[in-house]
Amino acid sequence: MKKRGLSDVQFGYLLILPALIFIVIIFLYPVIRNFWLSFYKLDYTAGGHLGFIGMDNFKNILRDGSFWSSLRFTIIFTVISVPIEFILGLVFALVANTRFKGRNLVRASILVPWALPTAVMAMGWQWIFNGMYGVFNDFLMRFHIISFPVSWLAMPNTAIFSVLFADIWKTTSFMFLLLLAGLQSIPDELYEAANIDGASGIKKFGYITLPLLRSSIVLAFLFRTIQAFGVFDLIWVLTGGGPGDSTKTVSIHIYNTVFRYLNLGYGASLVVVLFIIMLPFALGYARIAWREE
Repeated sequence: MKKRGLSDVQFGYLLILPALIFIVIIFLYPVIRNFWLSFYKLDYTAGGHLGFIGMDNFKNILRDGSFWSSLRFTIIFTVISVPIEFILGLVFALVANTRFKGRNLVRASILVPWALPTAVMAMGWQWIFNGMYGVFNDFLMRFHIISFPVSWLAMPNTAIFSVLFADIWKTTSFMFLLLLAGLQSIPDELYEAANIDGASGIKKFGYITLPLLRSSIVLAFLFRTIQAFGVFDLIWVLTGGGPGDSTKTVSIHIYNTVFRYLNLGYGASLVVVLFIIMLPFALGYARIAWREE
């Protein structure tokens, strides 16, 4: 390195150059290609060639009722699921961070839902919510909460509840993992000093835990919001976006546009709009991550 006259910083950049090139090829090129494609339309009358149409695809989005309906459900899904997952994840993390017999087993069991493949888990929830043979109906009827079986995935309101329930069950573990990591980074000496001063559990939580956990909370919210806004596999397997598009997300709408209706240009414009919507969250996540470093 000295013979070539490279500094430590330059040598470091040289080492990460192959990975950087790989990232550009895998990530940056598809983004640029998709943005370019959003200004074109596949013309089957001209032999399947792409024809430049300018901003027409984006103008059509303003008149696309199906897109706005899917966007509305995606926002509702995100606004409801993420806060509930955070509250449950925080409770589980606080419990798992205390010392008790079998703590490692409890931690491992909480992480099981997140470790399961989403598609496999969604197939399981299909059977759980089955109107005739589902365990969920059987459980509720045994405790006299309902008097007759409910077709949970066949009606709009119950289908929305079902996908939210399944998503919260799976991704609470992710919140738990991030928050537990944040809790374990808090020095025990702070709690010991608070105990000497006679601080109650509520005061320790308000003056020590929450302030020092703030960065982990923000990161968990941002990262989970990005995931929830782009949810596809869980709902696709569980309901397919139905019934009556009541659980159709933006990702499912884009999938149908591109692969079912083969409208590549319009699908690309939908991806651009979704990218613009999610960009502030991604930038916020990156800013906090860099600040932590």
